[in-house]
Amino acid sequence: MTTATKPGLRPANPNFSSGPCAKRPGWSVEALKAAALGRSHRAKIGKTKLEQAIALTREVLNVPADYRIGIVPASDTGAVEMALWSLLGERGVDIVAWESFGAGWVTDVVKQLKLADVRKFEAGYGELPDLAKIDFDRDVVFTWNGTTSGVRVANGEFIPTNRKGLTICDATSAAFAQRLDFEKLDVVTFSWQKALGGEGAHGMLILSPRAVERLETYKPAWPLPKIFRLTSGGKLIEGIFKGETINTPSMLCVEDYIDALLWAKSIGGLETLIARADANAAVLDRFADKSAWLGHLAVDPATRSNTSVCLSFTDPDVAALDADGQAAFAKGMVSALDKEGVAYDIGSYRDAPPGLRIWCGATVETADLEALLPWLDWAFAAQKASLKAAA
Repeated sequence: MTTATKPGLRPANPNFSSGPCAKRPGWSVEALKAAALGRSHRAKIGKTKLEQAIALTREVLNVPADYRIGIVPASDTGAVEMALWSLLGERGVDIVAWESFGAGWVTDVVKQLKLADVRKFEAGYGELPDLAKIDFDRDVVFTWNGTTSGVRVANGEFIPTNRKGLTICDATSAAFAQRLDFEKLDVVTFSWQKALGGEGAHGMLILSPRAVERLETYKPAWPLPKIFRLTSGGKLIEGIFKGETINTPSMLCVEDYIDALLWAKSIGGLETLIARADANAAVLDRFADKSAWLGHLAVDPATRSNTSVCLSFTDPDVAALDADGQAAFAKGMVSALDKEGVAYDIGSYRDAPPGLRIWCGATVETADLEALLPWLDWAFAAQKASLKAAA
């Protein structure tokens, strides 16, 4: 039973955005006091910081020792684009998409690279395509976690170990919250502003030995801008994976990423990060199960995200509205919660079905999510009353 009476308890941290995400618990600008500001990233102090960021990434994510890890420009988008433009074209491509960002990679491969031999496996918001139809003798491009749909792959079991093609995985809202099966992945990308609440503009590119071999034995038919080049003279530019970035990084952002990684390590590493995200998502699962007006956009519980939890309206009156009406209803709720200072940036992604999207990654405190729930009921009841008054 929803009520229009304002709850008393408020989340201590109302930041539930799906990117940039909430800073780690206890964060303050004091965490950045050791940043190498005003110094060159090529100086010893700058390079040492970049090397530390790479080493901590490997340690916290449990990245295999023979995989390269590089810091690249332009966030996760830049990392994915580097992989697509540098690696694809040697063989046919199967590309998998079930939400906005995956659809963007389809556009890049089909309309920008204009590859001739491309098979698309697509599904609507809330569902996964049939992964059994993918041919891993071809290169495969997919997202691990659909940030805008709340749908993820359950695990890497659908990928064979004896594949001939490369697997290119956009893992930006999965890294540090879900178990990535690196042995099944040849390229993994993510950004700092997602699961650990870092700052934007920098991406991470992780390459398997098979991906490196492709880079050194295959040259794309199209020109590559400098910002995408991973090889020189047919050999991998190893410096990229040792802190010698392609372009100038923000040392302030680097310091913030290091701080987030040290926090992750201090609380128990990857297993603790995953457990925190799982516990957070469980709060919304229980709420949606009992709610008379809200449900998961993701159809199958086994593939529901534990980070970017996407919720849709099940109330008959709201569900009966057209897309514009539902979008206006959601906007009204989001605006009311924003004005109260209890939840920021929780509207669904602009291309997704109208509803709510609430970040549940490890930097969010479970108590804050629990405090948010009565406010969701309050905002719904208030918006529903406005809808009836306008009828």
